[in-house]
Order: sequence, then C-alpha cells, then structure tokens
Amino acid sequence: MIYLDNAATTFPKPKEVYDFMDSFYRNHGVNPGRSGFDAAIETEDMVMETRRMLTKLFNGDDPNRLTFSYNASDSLNMVLQGLPETGDHVVTTFLEHNSVLRPLHHQEMEGVIEVTHVKFDENGFVHPDAIQQAIKSNTKMVVVNHSSNVIGTIQPLAEIGKICRENGVCFVVDASQSAGMIPIDIKKMNIDVVCFTGHKSLMGPTGIGGSYVREGIELKQTRFGGTGVRSIIKTHLEEFPYRLECGTLNIVGVAGLHAGVKWVNEKGIENLHKKEMDLWVKLKTGLQNINGVITYCANRTVDQNPVLCFNIKGFEAADVGTMLDVDYDIAVRTGLHCAPKVHEALGTINLHGAVRMSIGPFNTDEDIETAIEAVREIARIRK
Repeated sequence: MIYLDNAATTFPKPKEVYDFMDSFYRNHGVNPGRSGFDAAIETEDMVMETRRMLTKLFNGDDPNRLTFSYNASDSLNMVLQGLPETGDHVVTTFLEHNSVLRPLHHQEMEGVIEVTHVKFDENGFVHPDAIQQAIKSNTKMVVVNHSSNVIGTIQPLAEIGKICRENGVCFVVDASQSAGMIPIDIKKMNIDVVCFTGHKSLMGPTGIGGSYVREGIELKQTRFGGTGVRSIIKTHLEEFPYRLECGTLNIVGVAGLHAGVKWVNEKGIENLHKKEMDLWVKLKTGLQNINGVITYCANRTVDQNPVLCFNIKGFEAADVGTMLDVDYDIAVRTGLHCAPKVHEALGTINLHGAVRMSIGPFNTDEDIETAIEAVREIARIRK
C-alpha cells in the first residue's frame, strides 16, 4: 500500500516507537502517581519526562501545565468549554476542523456565546487584519487552526498572537497538523493555549494528545475524578496537571508519544518538513499538469504543509478515492475532511468535498510518481 493519508494519522510509525511502547508497557504498565513501588515511580518519571519534552518543544516554562488527553479534539473541548462565560464573543476561522467548530456551535446554539468566523483568502491564508476587525469589546478568545488539514496552509500565528495580546484576548491554537511539523514558540507567538494530538507529526499512537496552558490562563473544570493525590478532598484538584486530567492516564499512549517526540527531535523538525515538502512540490506539479485535475490553494510553496486537495472533472471525489484504493493500492482521504467551512469557501460542498493526499516522513519519490500516474490514468477516462 502507498499510504498518502498522513494528515489523518501518520503511518507507519518509526520502529523506535513500536519497540518502546511494547517494552515499556510490558515492564511498566502500572498506574503512575498512585503507589510508591519502583515500577510506579519509574512510570511517573517517564510521564514527567514526556511533559518536559513537549513543554520544551513549545517553549513553555512549566511542565505541569502540559496535560495529556485522548487527542486534540478532547483538549479543545475542555479548553473551548472551560474558557468562555455566558455573553462572551469568540473569533475563529473558516479553516477550522469540527473539533473547534462543533464545541463552539453547541455553545452558540445554547445561547452561551456568540461566534464570528473569519474567511481565508484565495491562497488559503487568514489575514491578521481580519482577526483584528472581528474582535469586539466582549471577545474572550480567538481560536485558529495553525495548519489546515484540507489545504495545508500555515497561518501567521505570531501576527495574530500579537493582536490578541494587545487586545487582552486569549489566543488558542489548534496544532493538530503542525506539532512536530512546524516549530511552535508560545512566547514569540503570544499563544495562550496550544492543543495538539500525538498520532500525527509527533509520530505517536492514536488515543493520546494534550495541551499546554500558559501561566495566568485559568480554565473552569468540565470533568472530575481521581488523581491519586489528596483523595480526602471532595472537589477535583485545581492545580495543573490535575486540573485537566482525571483518572488513569493512557500510559502506553504516553510511552509512544515519548518515543515519537524523541524520534522527531533526533531527525529535526526542519529536516522532516523539507523532505516532505520536496515530495509535495513534485506531487503538486505533477497533478497540475494533468488535464481535468483541479487543485485547491496549492499555488505557494512557503507557509505550507505537505497536504494537497484536488478533484477530477466529471468524477465524484469518493469514486476517485475508491479507484485509487482498489486499482492502485493508494490510500487517500475523500469527502469534507471534518472541515465543512473550508469546503464551503472552496466551493466544493456540492461536489461532496475533494480528494486529499497528505505526505509523511516515510513516503518516497516512487510513491509520488505512482500516485501522479494513477491520477493521470483515471483522468483519461473522465466523462
């Protein structure tokens, strides 16, 4: 199989990730922070070291404010429900994934908040001035997708963050597609909260993610449970990391994330991104030279991640995906990609979305050449 669905989850993972998950869980698959025996202490040490690694990755200060969750959607739900209060206004964009759109929509539907969605330009970028213009006196937060999972464009976080800080507005970043792919500096970018998932460019397994919450940003708690600490207290602990963590952590997931982050650091984020973008340029050029193929927001090679969406005239996106799978053994993603407003802006809603090819660290030149030729053959038989 030629796997070109890395924006959904990177596959395969590095061998180091599989090996560490297996060995660690076999020898340390116990509950951290609950007991004083050696295995429990060593497990807690690994969890804390992973907090430190990720805190350093985002240039944070306090590893305790790096909390784990199931994935970015889980963390975004806690943040987006924990920050605003009744009557607040939230600014977000047309680039967002449903992990942002849906939590905000539910609160808006219930009359808790008001939401403004800022559009992106013809190249797929949100202008900071548009964010500035959308901010009102009761704006509580701005939520921005760092890199689109549909078109791969990387948004100008530093400029948007500066506007948010100057206006006293909390800046929340969805880094699902960028953590491990693009450097993120919460200080230079004035980010207040960054939410990430482990199973994409951080090269960890599914079922693990988290957030880093800057000092001074407090979230009301939306879930409660055991922490293994001060069990006599009736209320859930308010300090981090317990504030956003309840119950037993996904230890094997944290172990996989630990190994994934180490692998990314050893390879170098910039090196990995350059290799994948070289392949993306080859894919973009090849597809754009095929008669009948339409690509979306794929004109620039800067501020871009290796994600490319396209359609073939005369075909449903889903049918192209099926042919790529059945006839060529190429795995892609079709449809609306959990980001309906992106497709609304692109004009692909009525086409039922688009075909997405997303490149990962283990793809090769041969993979891309095969994919281009497969699309060329399919386009030849279009109506």
